[in-house]
Amino acid sequence: MAVTAAQVKELRASTDAPMMDCKKALVENDGDMAKATEWLKERGIAKAAKKADRVAAEGLAGIVIADDFSKATVIEINSETDFVAQNEGFQQLVKDSAQEVYANQPADVAAFNSSAFGKTFSEAVNKIGEKIELRRFGTLNADSTTALNGYIHSNNRIAVIITAKCDSEKTAEGMRAMLKQVAMHASAMKPSTLSYKDFDADYVENETKGRIEALKKDNEELSRLKKPLKNVPQFISMMQLTDDVMAQAETDIKAKLAEQGKPEKIWDKIVPGQVARFILDNTMLDKELALLDQQYVLDDKLTVAQAVTAAAKALGGTAEITEFIRLEVGEGIEKKEDDFAAEVAAQMG
Repeated sequence: MAVTAAQVKELRASTDAPMMDCKKALVENDGDMAKATEWLKERGIAKAAKKADRVAAEGLAGIVIADDFSKATVIEINSETDFVAQNEGFQQLVKDSAQEVYANQPADVAAFNSSAFGKTFSEAVNKIGEKIELRRFGTLNADSTTALNGYIHSNNRIAVIITAKCDSEKTAEGMRAMLKQVAMHASAMKPSTLSYKDFDADYVENETKGRIEALKKDNEELSRLKKPLKNVPQFISMMQLTDDVMAQAETDIKAKLAEQGKPEKIWDKIVPGQVARFILDNTMLDKELALLDQQYVLDDKLTVAQAVTAAAKALGGTAEITEFIRLEVGEGIEKKEDDFAAEVAAQMG
């Protein structure tokens, strides 16, 4: 049976499938519109053209760690809905994709998509019938004196891998358990960089103004409610605590002790603690975003860097975290807010 252009146009309008696929569907089904529509759906082609306009902000993370801890890979694959993320086919796709990235190390997402496995990935996506995409991935490698480990949260939406350079093979092996704990810490505390040293000076300056103003506004409300006020710092990062700033802080602390009538002979017992408190109060950005400078969740008297140093020392060696990768599903993706009332009105119209 001959297929007309009008039939192809009608099928395309109802399914949003590509023109050539619509023509093929009609030819295969003798021009029967209902059967052609079903034919397209079975092959995951119907509505495919609209997928590009939809937002994939749900999904799962994946992780692969070598049995000998020499290499680890994390990936994030996004779907439109959490419902699809719970689909066994989707979960298997994430596992297979993680193994593919781990084994073959594509240069980027485009290289992954154009690989032989990328075609398999596309076929699996078509079967599932929703917009699904590999968003990002990362791999870390370790030599004999580098400790490596990772962690994936129980919801499979956050994955972290991490490495630490050690003084010896023995220390590296002994530090793996500690690195898993640090990866769990990073999963919960959301660091975005390794150290305060990684911050851009302009970024810190802008953040300082914004955060201090926000705290002042908070205190206005707390004062009105007659509640304890929050500390308003002068600075927010160790990057800003220059030698001159620290010297002035110590001078101010001693002046206050003199004003309080504290005997000068006991100042050396008080000043170090107050200097440490000054640093803590004036490094809120570091504590929030820099992994090494965060208070370690399993011992908040120590920073992560200090906790790692202590763990290595207990093993008779040294260790320093060098890299980490943390992926959280949907992080930074702006989700589309659907107006349900408007959608219903449009359907009724």
